[in-house]
Amino acid sequence: MNKKEKVNFVIQKLEELYPTIPIPLDHKDPYTLLIAVLLSAQSTDVRVNQITPLLFERADNPYDMIKISIEEIREIIKPVGLSPMKSKGIHGLSHILIDKHEGQVPQTYEDLEALPAVGHKTAAVVMSQAFGIPAFPVDTHIHRLMYRWNLTNGKNVVQTEKDAKRLFPEEKWNDLHLQIIWYGREYSPARGWDLEKDIITSTVGRKKVLDDYYKKRIRTKK
Repeated sequence: MNKKEKVNFVIQKLEELYPTIPIPLDHKDPYTLLIAVLLSAQSTDVRVNQITPLLFERADNPYDMIKISIEEIREIIKPVGLSPMKSKGIHGLSHILIDKHEGQVPQTYEDLEALPAVGHKTAAVVMSQAFGIPAFPVDTHIHRLMYRWNLTNGKNVVQTEKDAKRLFPEEKWNDLHLQIIWYGREYSPARGWDLEKDIITSTVGRKKVLDDYYKKRIRTKK
């Protein structure tokens, strides 16, 4: 397969597996999505979805959020990790949204990334999932799979995002980034990976990745 055929195969298989695509993080509007994505850094979506109802019961908009102290926010979100930084970020960005954006979440990378604790990936998720603007947020699953599928050199997430945007049609970006995340979790995880269940990697995978997988299996069987 050449690269174009690989890309078409990936798109086709993901559409077969995930014709409807659930959003991993529970939210009801751009603000609650922004907070949920911020909380998900170095945490799991399951953990975040357990904590956000507790936080949003207290405050689900920037005006209510700034009425809570940073310490109170920190106590609520402690289970998701990095709570000192995240609580300051949530409080700080809520102030900025009120002061600069009339309480609304902005729709540009520049404005989003100017918010405390909001990096490029968080901004891209909000652009894509809240506003439907084409974006290709790269998380650990996408970074791993793009390398396994030999569609990027895997050196860093910045390069992986560039390669994904170059290879996949723009109108597919918003669906694909979610489909790849779900596929990575179900069929191509970092640990406990069973290549026999991973139809995409077994079909288009990087030779070195496949060779290393089989070598490891031989060693474990000895």
